[in-house]
Amino acid sequence: MLISPGPNILRFPFTAVDTIPQNPLPPGPSPAATSAPSGETGARPLTGPAKSASDAYFRTDHLRERVGSRVIRGGAVTLISQGAQFIISMAGTVVLARLLTPRDYGLIGMVTVVTGFLTMFKDMGLSQATIQREELTHGQTSNLFWVNVGASTVIALITVLLAPLIARFYDEPRLAWITIALAAGFIFGGFTVQHQALLRRQMRFGLLAVSSIIAAVAGLVVGIFLAWRGAQYWALVGQQLTVALATAVTVWVFCGWRPALPSRGSGVCELLAFGGNVTGFNVVNYFARNGDNLLIGKVWGSAALGLYEKAYQLLLLPLNQINYPVSAVLVPTLSRLASEPERYRAAFLRALEKLLMVTMPGIVFLMVTSDWMVSVVLGPQWTEAARIFAWLAVAGFLQPVGSTTGWLFVSQNRTGTMLRWGFVGSATAIISIVIGLPWGALGVAMSYGIVGFFIRTPLNLWYVGREGPVRTRDFYITMAPFASAAICSGLAVLAFRWLVAPSNPLIGLIASFAIAAPVALGVMALTRAGRNAIRDMIHSLAHLRPSHGAEA
Repeated sequence: MLISPGPNILRFPFTAVDTIPQNPLPPGPSPAATSAPSGETGARPLTGPAKSASDAYFRTDHLRERVGSRVIRGGAVTLISQGAQFIISMAGTVVLARLLTPRDYGLIGMVTVVTGFLTMFKDMGLSQATIQREELTHGQTSNLFWVNVGASTVIALITVLLAPLIARFYDEPRLAWITIALAAGFIFGGFTVQHQALLRRQMRFGLLAVSSIIAAVAGLVVGIFLAWRGAQYWALVGQQLTVALATAVTVWVFCGWRPALPSRGSGVCELLAFGGNVTGFNVVNYFARNGDNLLIGKVWGSAALGLYEKAYQLLLLPLNQINYPVSAVLVPTLSRLASEPERYRAAFLRALEKLLMVTMPGIVFLMVTSDWMVSVVLGPQWTEAARIFAWLAVAGFLQPVGSTTGWLFVSQNRTGTMLRWGFVGSATAIISIVIGLPWGALGVAMSYGIVGFFIRTPLNLWYVGREGPVRTRDFYITMAPFASAAICSGLAVLAFRWLVAPSNPLIGLIASFAIAAPVALGVMALTRAGRNAIRDMIHSLAHLRPSHGAEA
């Protein structure tokens, strides 16, 4: 789940520990602004002596004030940023899918199975340790910074050494130079981890949008230019490296904290243990999240992998635009509320409500219009990806719920328990991939979706709900009205397709959305929980005005 500015491929996580792009946040507040609501965008970079900078970046007592307002405003700023990035990503997907081939994407997918795995060791779970820890010092964070930089440098060298082996494993010589080029992304990423974590710790989400959008636009421009010039798969390499470099540059410009030289006696052992559990979870989880890429590429080749990977990316793209704003705000918020169980539970369930209100009907809509969606977004050469896309959406239906369990594990300092769950969840995922492999990419998608829906996610919810303020039954009670609304809206769209059968995919999508949205809202409104959730959403939007503030 660690998605760095460097190369990686997004998979369905069992728990979203941190993951969707770690974006730089605005500069830490000046002493006079430390109690300002999160999401404020007018903060200036810190200046003055190191002590005042440390006070601004490391103290968190002021964050418990007006928590509801901070969550709402911070989430809104992050959501706007993600919306802009979503538009940029979709534009890139539409253009690059027509300039490149499934084989080009497949080649990158083969390499990122390995580089994505190594990326986890760049972070080493230390960003989450920085965010979650109640007491943190400048010396501790400086030591963590140098650990991240050192680890990233070593990983880059290991990646270069592995390049010939990757090419030999797939019997594809082109992969060697692709791997060597992508190794540079690790270096860029290592310099961003602690800066991003410190600023997320402070729940400041203003200049985050600027940095993220600069990096996304820069990567898109480079990728499209290279593809237009006939660079083929090198266009995707250039895009990823540009995003990594632009993120590193902007986060250092926007974050005023600067690390000191490494020192002894700073007390980082507990932080390293926390990060070790997170990294251990990510290691075992990685094989479950990328085993499909590895095996499909090996057994069925780059063309089949390209179809599968593109279907996966297309499904995750809208999910991540929603998941990330909520995750970016909730992990630091819940960490600050961990000592207050009732406020913690209320804040979590309110956030889960908002997440499911959008994602569950949205995933069902994508499932029942998969052929139209693939045709409109990717073009006719990707038609075979439509059925894969639909089956992956089965797992995607509950994926947002499963992702939230990572917030609980991390914010409650239960990373040891999370590591143990990783072994169980990874085993079920790998078994499902192996079962479906004889039937190709479609078979893997079917098996993965069915096992994820009926076995893996229910086990995950039971495991995390055995202790802590949020229990297993809370998940099911919260999701019930939104799951019902999603199913009813999907049935309405299927009835429309059977009765009308539009021949134009774009018209079909527009008409289906016009049917699905009011049906979903109407079904939600039939239940008390659904009506309360809708009213709470309206109430939250009203509190985005500066003159209001809600307490979680």
